[in-house]
Parts: sequence; structure tokens; C-alpha cells
Amino acid sequence: MQPRIKEILSWYGSDNPGTLTNLARLLNHGRLGGTGKMVILPVDQGFEHGPARSFATNPPAYDPHYHFELAIASGCNAYAAPLGFLEAGVRDFAGEIPLILKVNDHDVLLDEPDPTQALTGSVEDALRLGCVGIGFTIYPGSAHRFEMYQQIRAYAAEAKRCGLVVVIWSYARGSGLSRTGETAVDVIGYAAQIAAQLGAHIVKVKLPSEHIEQEAARKVYEKAQVPIATLSDRVRHVVQCTFNGRRIIIFSGGATSADKVVLDEIRAIQTGGGFGSIIGRNSFQRPRADALQLLGQIMDIYQGQA
Repeated sequence: MQPRIKEILSWYGSDNPGTLTNLARLLNHGRLGGTGKMVILPVDQGFEHGPARSFATNPPAYDPHYHFELAIASGCNAYAAPLGFLEAGVRDFAGEIPLILKVNDHDVLLDEPDPTQALTGSVEDALRLGCVGIGFTIYPGSAHRFEMYQQIRAYAAEAKRCGLVVVIWSYARGSGLSRTGETAVDVIGYAAQIAAQLGAHIVKVKLPSEHIEQEAARKVYEKAQVPIATLSDRVRHVVQCTFNGRRIIIFSGGATSADKVVLDEIRAIQTGGGFGSIIGRNSFQRPRADALQLLGQIMDIYQGQA
């Protein structure tokens, strides 16, 4: 095992050998295996955004097998999806890539100022499907945030008892925040800290903007002269907010963007000390060849080759 992986595992001293083994499986799999960096393919968008909005631009992506194949062919560390997508392909691709079961989900059939998530999978499902871990979304800023915090606390405790890794999608949104505030640097840093405090092994957040949402936070950022001018600075700050980098923090790829935009963001994550990316729409909404090329370029950057 590479020294960097041993170092990362040492940060999780309260976890049992089963959980550490599954975390090591994630860190040692794929093109980035052994580097301490991660690229994960997440495909929960069919549930979260609707099938046409998610897959119509690349119709082969309606098929759950397409995503297994894309994650495997590109050399991703893992593939994350809700119950239905995993059940539709797990037997055919058993053992080929680490899997993460997304155990809660949200739809957009109603316009909700304070969103929450339904519990759509279980730790038992994750074990049955051979997953290395569970994924769970929380919405800091929503009026329903405390309920979600309590839910993940219970799920995380059960998952850890069973030797699974806990991944928390910490997406700030709700009536407590402005639209701009959902990606404000102070809010993203806070969301990352909350997920780490809730027991996440891996924290997923959006990339932070230079905006500061909370006036009380603004005073501190200005007085302490926290560097936030560049995206790399802001990534570095979010890493610092996640136990000074003692928790794995990865960043969302967001909506489909031009290759240059995506790759510039990846370089900022790399320079800022982030641990990697979770790239969904920017991969599966492209034709397969283009997606493989882009994911390859992303992994080159994280390997220091581009």
C-alpha cells in the first residue's frame, strides 16, 4: 500500500477494519489508485432532475448498464447511484468497480423553497449489492436540515457498524440562503464542516464562489484576511474547513460545461489541495468517446501529468 493511502487511513482511527478496508478499496481502485486522489461517477440525476433532462442529450445513458461501463472503462475509483440503477446492473458487473449506494433522493416535481430528501435505500441494500459505502444528501440552509442531520447520524452509525464507508453530499440550499449564497465560500466551508462533524469519511460539496453570504462571517474573513480571491484559494479554504484536510473532500462537477471550463476547475481543485471530483453530467451527457477523453484528461491533471 502506498504511503499516502496509509496516511489517509490513519485519519479514521475510530473506524473498524471493515470500513478501513472499503475505504482503501476506493482509494486504490482505478487510474488514480494509490495517489490519494479520486474521481467518482455519480448517476442520481435521473431521480433528482428527471430522465429526459438527464439523458436525452445522450440517449444511451437511459440504460443503467451504460454508466457501469463508463465508470469501468474510464478508470473511475467508484460508481455511485440510487437503488434502481444499481440493481439493474450489479450482477452483470459484480466486482469490477467499487459501488456506492445513494440511500436518499429528491425529485423536482414540486417547487420547494425548503427541500428535503426521501429515504430510498438502506444499509441492508448496500450490503446485499456488495457496495463499499452509502451516499447521503443533506441540505444545510433548508428548514428541514435538522431532520436530515438526524437521519444521517443514524444511517452513518449503522453503516460503520457494518464496515461501510459514509459519503455525504452536503449541498447548501433552502429558504435560509440566497441563490448566490448556495455556493458562497463561507457557506460551502460551513457545509463541508457540518458533513465532517456528522461522521462522513468522504465529503462532497460544490465549488465555492468568492461571494460571502453571512455578514458575521464576512467580518471574520476580512479581519483574518482569509485568501479567497482565486478558485484555488477557495478550494484550499474548504479543505481547511474539513478538519484541516483530515477528511477526504471532493467537489461536484455541476452542470454540463465546455471542456476548458471543466479542466480549469480541476486544475484549481488540484492546486488547492482537493482530493478529487465527482463528475456526473459532465461525463454521461457527452457521447461516450468524448466522456472517456474528458475523464482521462481530468485524471491526468490529478496525477500531475497535465
